[in-house]
Amino acid sequence: MPESRSLGSPSFASLAWRQYRLERKMFWRNPSSAFFNFALPLLFLALFGAIFSSNQKNLDVIVPGIAGMSVLSTTFSALAYNMTFMREQGILKRMRGTPMPSGAYLLGIAGNAITNTALQIVLITCAGKVFFGVDWPKDVGELLVFVVLGVLCFASLGVALSHVIPNYESASAYVNAIFLPVIIISGVFYDANHAPRFLNGIAQALPLVHLIDGLSGAMVKGTGLSDHLSGLGVIVAWTVMGMFLAVRGFSWEQRRS
Repeated sequence: MPESRSLGSPSFASLAWRQYRLERKMFWRNPSSAFFNFALPLLFLALFGAIFSSNQKNLDVIVPGIAGMSVLSTTFSALAYNMTFMREQGILKRMRGTPMPSGAYLLGIAGNAITNTALQIVLITCAGKVFFGVDWPKDVGELLVFVVLGVLCFASLGVALSHVIPNYESASAYVNAIFLPVIIISGVFYDANHAPRFLNGIAQALPLVHLIDGLSGAMVKGTGLSDHLSGLGVIVAWTVMGMFLAVRGFSWEQRRS
């Protein structure tokens, strides 16, 4: 008779997939999280799309602007909130003591944020085509490059920010103190090139305006990556800094008893 095969422990990929599925279920079971990290950008798109419905030039600015804001909200804001909550509630510490590999656990969390970003980009692209007269993306490759870089950049910065947030009660103040000024300065709702010079100078030093420019080039203008090399450089620089700070400051321990 053939020897019976013993079942081995789950693989790293299997554990990461299970954690990812759990994160997806918890996300949709949390109405406030689903609204602020997923529905809010779509509401902004509907609102400003209705306001500028008679002006195609403004719509061509709003659609990629909201797409850029969606990347920011589903990665930077979501991870800053979630990592702070899990750290201060002792979830990270408890998970550290389980047999699950730390990488599989964190990969499941990251996968949830990436999924939300991908869904947002697809929905905004389709809404832009169906409701706002913005054609299908002219350069899908450029779109993918900027979305992937945007996710890496803002996800790492969100994790890095969570390290300096002392408790979950203050997370909203910390996140909004960065999120709101950045989306206003970076031209989510208008062409940043028309902003006052000093505001435009600040925006050019931040990654979001370059992400929006890249998305606009891919979705509206069809300019190609070669026209956005300096913007790509800014996003990559912020990504490297964000990853360094995210790894260096990471802690599984609570900061208060």
